[in-house]
Amino acid sequence: MRNLASLCLMMLALMALPLSAQERDGPLRITITEGVIEPLPFATPSFIAENAAAREFARDIAQVIADDLAGTGLFRQIPPEAFISKVSSFDAPVQYADWKAINAQALITGAVSAGSDGRMTVKFRVFDVFAQTQLGEGLQFGGSTASWRRMAHKVADAVYSRITGEGGYFDSRVVFVNETGPKNARKKRLAIMDYDGANVQYLTDDTSIVLAPRFSPTGDRVLYTSYESGFPRIYALNVATVTRRVLDDQPGTMTFAPRFGPDGQAVVFSLSSGGNTDLYKLNLASGARQRLTSAPSIETAPSFSPDGNRIVFESDRSGSQQLYIMPSGGGEGQRISFGNGRYGTPVWSPRGDLIAFTKQYQGRFHIGVMRTDGSEERLLTSSFLDEGPTWSPNGRVIMFSRESQGSGGVSTLYSVDITGRNLKRVTTPGAASDPAWSPLLQ
Repeated sequence: MRNLASLCLMMLALMALPLSAQERDGPLRITITEGVIEPLPFATPSFIAENAAAREFARDIAQVIADDLAGTGLFRQIPPEAFISKVSSFDAPVQYADWKAINAQALITGAVSAGSDGRMTVKFRVFDVFAQTQLGEGLQFGGSTASWRRMAHKVADAVYSRITGEGGYFDSRVVFVNETGPKNARKKRLAIMDYDGANVQYLTDDTSIVLAPRFSPTGDRVLYTSYESGFPRIYALNVATVTRRVLDDQPGTMTFAPRFGPDGQAVVFSLSSGGNTDLYKLNLASGARQRLTSAPSIETAPSFSPDGNRIVFESDRSGSQQLYIMPSGGGEGQRISFGNGRYGTPVWSPRGDLIAFTKQYQGRFHIGVMRTDGSEERLLTSSFLDEGPTWSPNGRVIMFSRESQGSGGVSTLYSVDITGRNLKRVTTPGAASDPAWSPLLQ
């Protein structure tokens, strides 16, 4: 009899297979039909409040955990009104027959305690109902009551990892461009939020156009492009203090499309001077600048490989917008995009195996992925205007901007699984574009 963890590993492996029906024996059955997987049913009873101060948090924490898991498209929450068993104590024995009767294949139980000092503790356990066993040891997280949502995300990450064998992505943030006003006079400012749209904070005002924010590998800094001087300039912003400084401010040049290297000290970006646009690399510690390309074409949108050894970028050197890879120290670029249409905004996956991109073909825009050699291209979305992909910390989900058609069109954020499943809108306060996903928070 297979256990829950091994069957969900099988489920994730099956997601990468061609679209066909797949069946497996055992207590759990994962079926793929034309790319659709039957989500795994799970139950998350309200967590136990171990003291009076924890009552307001116990139910909310359990619901955030359930929302995180169900939002992946891999899991389906069983509604509480279907429960037969009631969990009255964290240490009470599990009534497996009651949970099996409602087809719960995973059970998550927990407890919360909160003190008068503003601190709280969240503990949890995960059970495989059909195998009638606990998955791993129980864990607990501690923090301030103000950070209760983050502790819920951390629990969800741990549950997700135990069941799927992959890293989680719920305890992360997204920086994006918040947009207001009519399409022909948009005001833009940088904003940051939890991955699920909660806890929005604004990092800049809307007096100047801002574009393309990008997180550092540690999530404490953001690079972005601002037009406050009248020309595009790159700024580095400290997320905690909201202080900033301009980078590589050379007279007579324009700088844009920045991105951190995996060490957090190198920044690769585009610099335009004398009508030519090339890629440069800047060492933040020394201020030394290195030119990486030298061609009469436009080189932009660079992105480092996770090991820092290569850079993928877009260029029109072939006569149309295509993707290229070169060594991170510069050198000859090798073209990797050969399909019909134009390719741009490439981003290397955190796993290092895929590159996400924007594709324009026959009047439609798509978000797609391909192997780093350009093979196995797959288009995940299609609309009037999809662009600007960014990867979740575990390389499983892509977030991007989608703009609606017409003079009143607005930009919104969407996410999609790398299989093309589970396309859904991301909650933001108003119009939003240019998302960038942080690493898991420290």
